[in-house]
Amino acid sequence: MERSKQKQMNQNENETDAAINGHFDGRAKVPGWSAGGAAGTPSTVPSSSVMESWREERTRSLEDNEMSLPSIAAAYTTILRGLGEDPQRQGLLKTPWRAATAMQFFTKGYQEKIIDVLNDAIFDEDHDEMVIVKDIDMFSMCEHHLVPIFGRVHIGYLPNKRVLGLSKLARIVEIYSRRLQVQERLTKQIAVAITEALQPAGVGVVIEATHMCMVMRGVQKMNSKTVTSTMLGVFREDPKTRDEFLSLIRS
Repeated sequence: MERSKQKQMNQNENETDAAINGHFDGRAKVPGWSAGGAAGTPSTVPSSSVMESWREERTRSLEDNEMSLPSIAAAYTTILRGLGEDPQRQGLLKTPWRAATAMQFFTKGYQEKIIDVLNDAIFDEDHDEMVIVKDIDMFSMCEHHLVPIFGRVHIGYLPNKRVLGLSKLARIVEIYSRRLQVQERLTKQIAVAITEALQPAGVGVVIEATHMCMVMRGVQKMNSKTVTSTMLGVFREDPKTRDEFLSLIRS
């Protein structure tokens, strides 16, 4: 009985780990590819059925925006009153609607799908050297305080006979950053999306960002930056590949 319980707990942990990008629900064993194991050992990548699941990611439509705008604006009116302001004074008359529209724009990643971005932008190419796009501007919203996160994203991958249009890497960043986020999850979501789309030998993502929740409030440290990284495949297994990537994004 105790062994059965332990087995179920292990299974639940594996299922949790598999939900990296909000749409993983299973993996398939593939020798030689690893997200965290030793090089040369059987490792895991998303199974084909899971690889397709990221195509159905959109959770908000333009119609949803139109329908929800009045209720979001009403909520901002309530906030203004709660702060001791008069929503009827001239300077604030249109503020609830402006703020509601702005918030929908800040979170427009919920109404976009990766497949819409990558459609017709994945090419067969006999290229097996590292591809890097660095210093991609990123703007997001802290899900804990609803204040901005902004910074730069650096992406590198080692192709496996397929490459992605360079601008699409920036579009992937835009889709995942324009949501309520924590930086750790954002970093991993970008890396996993590229892995799912291209099945490369490896992917590396580094984000350097300033969090206004640390600058404007709380500890109020003006010059603090947060750096997060996700390394998959050979970027995680091979120190030389990882060091080359980190050296190139710093140059």
